[in-house]
Amino acid sequence: MKSGEADQNAALLSILSQEFVIGLGLFNALPMIVESIVEHGLLTCVWEFIITQLQLSSLFYTFSLGTRAHYFGRTLLHGGAKYRATGRGFAVQHKSFAECYRLYARSHFVKSIELGLILAVYSLYSPVVGSSFVYLALTLASWFLVVSWILSPFIFNPLSFEWLKTVNDFHEFINWLWHRGSVFEKAEHSWEKWWYEEQDHLRTTSNWGKVTEIILNLRFFFFHYGMVYRLGSVAGSKSIAVYLLSWIYVVVAVGVYAISTYTRIKYSVKAQIYYRLVQILIFVFGIVGIIALRMLTSFTILDFFICLLAFVPAGWGFISITLVLRPFLQKSMIWESVVSFARVYEMMFGVIVMSPVAVLSWIPGIQSMQTRTLFNEAFNRGVQLSYILAGKMPKADFDTP
Repeated sequence: MKSGEADQNAALLSILSQEFVIGLGLFNALPMIVESIVEHGLLTCVWEFIITQLQLSSLFYTFSLGTRAHYFGRTLLHGGAKYRATGRGFAVQHKSFAECYRLYARSHFVKSIELGLILAVYSLYSPVVGSSFVYLALTLASWFLVVSWILSPFIFNPLSFEWLKTVNDFHEFINWLWHRGSVFEKAEHSWEKWWYEEQDHLRTTSNWGKVTEIILNLRFFFFHYGMVYRLGSVAGSKSIAVYLLSWIYVVVAVGVYAISTYTRIKYSVKAQIYYRLVQILIFVFGIVGIIALRMLTSFTILDFFICLLAFVPAGWGFISITLVLRPFLQKSMIWESVVSFARVYEMMFGVIVMSPVAVLSWIPGIQSMQTRTLFNEAFNRGVQLSYILAGKMPKADFDTP
């Protein structure tokens, strides 16, 4: 065996020992295991541990630690520690997708999507990953974190994988997202009200907290920097001009979107005509630009998806930084574009989170498996009775933007 391969294997074994021992949280389970052994004996402890794992307790506790980590981190950066009432509702009451999204979008969903994107890009471009086994061994705990942060609110939510409820929840989420209420509207009814409330900690934080938040959000632009040079149209060039040229495209795209948003929010007939004209021009110039890139460079279909991987995180970084600078930008003409841009991202995040839920709801037997695994026999009989007594789901009304 060559020395280089031996070094790689040693590094791999070191990483694996950390991932499986620390990453999966076995040290956190040791106090419970020791207490169970003392009180009930070794065999009973092993049996109870197996039962709790079959009931997906690892997903639940990983999700719970994510909640603590998010709010501890926010408090350290921005202060504002306070008691947050969680409520004591009925234990087997179904929570809608929109409510779950409002509660966990910033603390879990967005972070898990970011981590999943990094893991996917790592599998495509990392020179260390030479086989699927090595990749799986290196990233198993990280993928476990992604799955637990996205699916746990629905796995432990009764009737989350019933198809009719999933469809109705998605309709409710779309209506909540596009609802435009008054200043007295509640966050449960309007996405915009909820969005402003989620950013309140950025308004009251110190200047140091704002600077730290901006520095942390620069990671999206570093990701953009790395992906730009993966485009086939740059022909392997490492020149800084490639990165600067990509920012010209970003500025042009943001400017076009801002003009489109500004014309759309005007309610006069003349402004609506301008809005439709801008839409037509965007479509025409977009097609012409793609054709020009295809003819003048080695631009491929794969480059189109790489552009999405590069520019979508950069757009989210742009939104995150503008939220920190909200006191200076809110009265400017670009703020409406920022709000509209953020709404599009929220829809994208919601669709990504809803996709695995919809797939699991479509598979027969998943709902029955969830009910039997998580709840007692009395609730199981109640669910079966509700299927018999349930009527037809009401048709949801869409509020168009």
